[in-house]
Amino acid sequence: MRKLRKKFEEEHEEHFDESWLIPYADILTLLLALFIVLFASSTVDKAKYESIMESFKSELTGTKIETHNAGLSVSPSEKESDEKTAKEQPAKETVPAPSKEEIELNQLKAQLTKYIEDNHLQAVITLQDTKRGVEISLKDVILFDPGKAELKSSSFKTLNVLVGLSKTVSNPVSIEGHTDNVPIKNAAYTSNWELSSARAVSVLHFFESKNVAKSRLQFVGYGEYQPLFPNDTKAHKQANRRVNIVILRKV
Repeated sequence: MRKLRKKFEEEHEEHFDESWLIPYADILTLLLALFIVLFASSTVDKAKYESIMESFKSELTGTKIETHNAGLSVSPSEKESDEKTAKEQPAKETVPAPSKEEIELNQLKAQLTKYIEDNHLQAVITLQDTKRGVEISLKDVILFDPGKAELKSSSFKTLNVLVGLSKTVSNPVSIEGHTDNVPIKNAAYTSNWELSSARAVSVLHFFESKNVAKSRLQFVGYGEYQPLFPNDTKAHKQANRRVNIVILRKV
């Protein structure tokens, strides 16, 4: 019995106190977590890094975290949010202010539109704003008798208005004659080219007689070769017989 007691006391003396392993393991766990978080947040900004440090300071020392942004926040900083928003939003295109020429041409177009509407001329005069310029198209019936190139006196009123408006700008003026595809049947003109050119020249001389600078004027005769419509009906042929007065954009 004495021997058994002695043996038990020897074994009891050889047993070491292992209570220190618990806090040691806790420290190792926290350090491991620290390194994992540091690795994962290697691109985190300064504010987020300080927040992480405060969190670990609280865990290790028991001190209270005073910052309202404590812990591992997944919300981006205001700077990051602003940068992201700026990247996501498409760049606003800067619309250039209209040039003086464009303003003048727009005013001219508005005045022409008003004149055509006030005088109910929509059936014989059309207006377009094209890349070339402001294009005024007059059907031949308002200007000429069939097969002729002399201006009718009844056309002078309309032409005077067009001349006056053309003087509000300094742009070149192109006067362009067109016909249908019906062959010319008089001795004065051998083809529709001659007829379309002669009609354009008549309008040009009218502009010149009203003191429009000669350097601004030019003409061309296209004959039947630039029709608006196929020459398959009477209405289409009438629409193709026209004189265009184009207030050209400056190059």
